[in-house]
Amino acid sequence: MRLISMLTRVFNSLWNRALFAYKSVDCAEPGLIRGRLEIRGRGQVQIAAGVRINSGPAYNPIGGDRRACLTMRGGKITIGENVGMSNCTLVSDSEITIGRMTKLGGSVKIYDTDFHSLDPSERAAEVSGKRYGASRAVVLEENVFVGAHTIILKGVRIGRNSVIGAGSVVTRSVPENEIWAGNPARFIRKTPGAAAAPHGQ
Repeated sequence: MRLISMLTRVFNSLWNRALFAYKSVDCAEPGLIRGRLEIRGRGQVQIAAGVRINSGPAYNPIGGDRRACLTMRGGKITIGENVGMSNCTLVSDSEITIGRMTKLGGSVKIYDTDFHSLDPSERAAEVSGKRYGASRAVVLEENVFVGAHTIILKGVRIGRNSVIGAGSVVTRSVPENEIWAGNPARFIRKTPGAAAAPHGQ
């Protein structure tokens, strides 16, 4: 078993390095990725030093039903120093930025695009290959914690030190030092140790 585990780690490391070369990914420490990463499409991906990514059911039982996946649709994904992610999906038409020290729980999904138009006539026209879905950048500032199975939608900015409860759907921006949860996510309270400023200030 130990030999199989070692061979699996070696294979996964070679897989990720080859994938990064093929997709022109800038990854400071590919050896910190556990499992095989998926990267689809083309765009820009930058992964800073100290980033740890779990990718696959063997590496995190929470949301461990698939690998971590970065889907590029011409966008840009930037992952800052010492970020931790487990089996997450990031889809970028525009830009997704994950600040340093941020933690993304199992099966978190971040989409900077609607994928499809809200207008039924435009959706019908998509069969011809046109894309109408709106896209806007998503930013998670430093030291954010996002609970498992959360979905973060386009145009959202989450302030530093804020916490998003598990299973939330985040449709609007979150100030720093706050806890939000729910569908759609709403303010719950300030984070421990945050200054006693009014909500949203």
